[in-house]
Amino acid sequence: MSGGHSTYTPTTGIGRWIDSRLPLPRLVHDSFVSYPVPRNLNYAYTFGGILSIMLVVQIVTGIVLAMHYSAHVDMAFDSVEKIMRDVNSGWLIRYLHANGASMFFIAVYLHIARGMYYGSYKAPRELLWILGVIIYLLMMATAFMGYVLPWGQMSFWGATVITGFFTAIPLVGEWIQQLLLGGFAVDNPTLNRFFSLHYLLPFMIAGVVVLHVWALHVTGQTNPTGIEVKQKTDTLPFTPYATVKDAFGMVLFFIMFAYFVFYIPNYLGHADNYIMADSLKTPSHIVPEWYFLPFYAILRAITFNIGPIDSKLGGVLAMFGAIAVLFFVPWLDTSKVRSAVYRPWYKLFFWLFVVNSIFLGWLGSRPAEGAYVIMSQIGTLYYFGFFLVIMPLLGLIETPKRLPNSITEAVLAKNKGAASVQPAGANASPETKG
Repeated sequence: MSGGHSTYTPTTGIGRWIDSRLPLPRLVHDSFVSYPVPRNLNYAYTFGGILSIMLVVQIVTGIVLAMHYSAHVDMAFDSVEKIMRDVNSGWLIRYLHANGASMFFIAVYLHIARGMYYGSYKAPRELLWILGVIIYLLMMATAFMGYVLPWGQMSFWGATVITGFFTAIPLVGEWIQQLLLGGFAVDNPTLNRFFSLHYLLPFMIAGVVVLHVWALHVTGQTNPTGIEVKQKTDTLPFTPYATVKDAFGMVLFFIMFAYFVFYIPNYLGHADNYIMADSLKTPSHIVPEWYFLPFYAILRAITFNIGPIDSKLGGVLAMFGAIAVLFFVPWLDTSKVRSAVYRPWYKLFFWLFVVNSIFLGWLGSRPAEGAYVIMSQIGTLYYFGFFLVIMPLLGLIETPKRLPNSITEAVLAKNKGAASVQPAGANASPETKG
């Protein structure tokens, strides 16, 4: 699917002049018009396009907000209130940005889940997957620093708690914490650092996204069968077939986005963050944003020492390990079959993993006490067990279903199966039905 002869032909003199000097129209045409994609792509493959649009939304709204934001502990909270009340359409820009972060993470989690379900990380797409995990890490860093900027109670204490975990790292932990904070506590230097990095990192994300798309176009798009393209009938041009499907998926996604922005804009926020930061008043329950909660539950699940590693360092290692393990997924999955469609046991364990991740998210919002801690430990055990035990073993012992010989065969078989379950008389003529 990668490479191939360009089908772009300039139709005007100006077009030919530009094409001979800077073939940007040819690049766009070959990448987004004539680019061949598998004919069996479903709506799970629309989240890549949705994420690209959401990145643009976050960058544009973030730039506008930065024009009115004051990165100073005495003015940050009030500047956010001024944006909401006095800046023309400021409330809309802020709600788009704040809720856009949540929509961004919803789309990226669904994108990751699709990749894991259909085996999009398998050779030759290992680097494509790794670039995606790097984007995810940059997103997490950007979101964490952005959460501190409103300078509410949860912003302040969330930054205090999370940066405090770095002190568990031997030798360099306190140095890393002081480098992040710009001192010995969360204060004005911290806010300036986080604002600068929060503004810069989205552009780094955009750069890695370009590499991600480039790697995708080199190796070619995967598909629900997990079979590589073998014949010309296996593919269709990206436009209009994939673009129409992407557009429809985007419309549905943005309807949900608009519902949150216009009807429940503060639903995904925390009530304490609408109170100005006060270092003398600690909230009763400090929690990060919802998209960090599974990792927060994993961090708090380690309540015991592991040999020379104390519980605090063990929790930090488990939290970062939960993300780091994603880099090794292409090699942890030993199965020669990509798609979970043809792997019954992997499909079962995958959906258990999804349920477990949601369960960990809920546990992360609960107090770290009693049965919640025990359940977090069980959830953490399955999280790591899925990657480090289940994925390697299933590839050795699982018997997959028979794979179709080509994408076209799979599509025809699916259409034939759909036709066979139509009710009797569905294709009969009006005269026959009468």
